[in-house]
Amino acid sequence: MPSYRAPIADIMLALRATGLAEVLTLPGAEDVCEDLVEAVLSEAGKLAADVLAPLNAPGDRQGSRLENGTVRTPDGFAEAYGHFVDGGWTGVPFDPEYGGQGLPWMVGTALNEIWQAANMSFGLAPLLSAGAIELLDSHGSAEQKAQWLPKLISGEWTGTMNLTEPQAGSDLAAVRTKAVAAPDLGDGVYRIFGSKIFITYGDHDLAPNIVHMVLARISDAPPGIKGISLFIVPKTLPTAEGGLGAANDLRCVSLEDKLGIHASPTCVMAFGDQGGAVGYLVGAANHGIEYMFTMMNNARLGVGVQGVGQAERATQAAVEYARARVQGGDASVRGGPSVSIIHHPDVRRMLMTMRARTQAARLITYLTAAALDTAKRHADAALRAEAATRAALLTPIAKAWSTEAGIDVANLGIQVHGGQGYIEDAGAAQFLRDARIASIYEGTNGIQAIDLVGRKVLRDGGVAARALASELAAIAERSAATLPGLQAPLADGLADLEAALEWVLSHPDAVSAQAAATPFLTLFGLVLGGGLLVEQAVIATAEAEKAAAATTAGFFLRHLLPATAGHLATIRAGAADLVALHEDAFVAA
Repeated sequence: MPSYRAPIADIMLALRATGLAEVLTLPGAEDVCEDLVEAVLSEAGKLAADVLAPLNAPGDRQGSRLENGTVRTPDGFAEAYGHFVDGGWTGVPFDPEYGGQGLPWMVGTALNEIWQAANMSFGLAPLLSAGAIELLDSHGSAEQKAQWLPKLISGEWTGTMNLTEPQAGSDLAAVRTKAVAAPDLGDGVYRIFGSKIFITYGDHDLAPNIVHMVLARISDAPPGIKGISLFIVPKTLPTAEGGLGAANDLRCVSLEDKLGIHASPTCVMAFGDQGGAVGYLVGAANHGIEYMFTMMNNARLGVGVQGVGQAERATQAAVEYARARVQGGDASVRGGPSVSIIHHPDVRRMLMTMRARTQAARLITYLTAAALDTAKRHADAALRAEAATRAALLTPIAKAWSTEAGIDVANLGIQVHGGQGYIEDAGAAQFLRDARIASIYEGTNGIQAIDLVGRKVLRDGGVAARALASELAAIAERSAATLPGLQAPLADGLADLEAALEWVLSHPDAVSAQAAATPFLTLFGLVLGGGLLVEQAVIATAEAEKAAAATTAGFFLRHLLPATAGHLATIRAGAADLVALHEDAFVAA
């Protein structure tokens, strides 16, 4: 498999283009400077290149396995996780009070990209732990924070989320796992009974304990999502001193046989086969969905970054192959010698598409992280609220648009390799197989689109979306003086975005909104990505860096952004064609 090199210069430029300087002025981040950020990323790049990336292909081939009731990760993963913990990487963006380093979430997001690019299966373990940490930090009691956060933030223990059941996928109102009060064990302690599926790292040998965040229904709770509560259910019960006590009543029943991320154990979990798994209620009863959305939104951004990581890895591999593979003559020289395929215009089209979409997705995820930092840290409550609204608007775009980019870029990577790309030994196929899940879990991309239209755009009448669009228009204006040629195509894209907004706002019924949702999100992502690429080119300073950024932005705006017109036409077509056929007509005759 081709090697991985963390693109530190590209990451730093993207961070600067999405507001790193402003984030580093926020309370709690004043002692962090850009040089420190770059140094942290460089160290992460070494771990990724030297330890994690070399395990990616072997881990894919070997996979995790269930042996005598215990999940074993591929050879080398446990040792690699030990290096990860020793470096303190889990705790980079978390509260120093519980052992974290307190760096901005922007930095944590950039680090996540490096982990996901190097080895997505490995990177899922700290990604889920990060969500559990944020959930407990936001909703746990003081006692729960003191008990669980230090172990999770250090990486000594890992965390998971347990939502899905066979009958309860996207519809969490159908959750049946039950929680029965156990007053003999103390206030807020319950016994958990039920099963969960698709639990990433539900069991493993990386750490001695796993802290499961489990949705369950307390006896006599209201029906639907308003009757679901959230529980901490550890694999091993802690002692009063914080050590490991007795095993809890839960187990991994089986591992799923998946298309990709083979090294990541995806578990079917059983709770309560031997009298009930001990669980500790988080917050108030019947507020579990509300609390779990804190973890889910954290994971949605993290999964969007998985798309960036796989896109970057696929691009690096495709460029390496295209530079080495000699085939055919230069199109500009009749009868000339054979050249490497990177000189062929169609291969260049694919490579430029891969590069531009990867960088646009990176910028979108980093902008989302910057909004989260401002929402958490700013001294002004009004500005915190404004940033939280911005983060909520961006999260479904960051998740869906970036994961689609990861899939499409990895698919192009196979095409660049030609026949070799279809052979597993080349490594290009794994990037696509791994990337494919990211558009499905943590809420399918269709659900992200419905969330964007229904909960974000229609709910506030398009105010937040138009505020973001106005900032993109300002970027277009600023570019006119130094980067002529970029303003007009970005303005055209913004006009299509405004027209799409007008249509969505004037068709608020559920069927019309859901029919328009996916093309609307795709259109919005294209315009946002294009605007941020222009901003990146504007703020670049080094001559070579600025030239490359301007070329990439120009390609995106002239070759990819015009697709907004097609998406706008699809939106305006409405739902009639989607719902006209009777369901029986879909069955082969």
